[in-house]
Amino acid sequence: MTTKLDKPIRREIVIEDKAYTLTIDGDGLKLVEKGRRNGQEVRWRDLVSGDTAFNAALNASTSG
Repeated sequence: MTTKLDKPIRREIVIEDKAYTLTIDGDGLKLVEKGRRNGQEVRWRDLVSGDTAFNAALNASTSG
């Protein structure tokens, strides 16, 4: 039996000695550096449709 995701779940994680807050809610995932407001966001529908992989590849090709 699974539990519905009816309210956000927030967890702190450390990546390369920096603290981040991961929020999981009904819309998707959001990863933000602790103390900041903006971060990376992935919506569930983009993840399921494959748009996330396309966007990651596009960002990698344009950021170098």
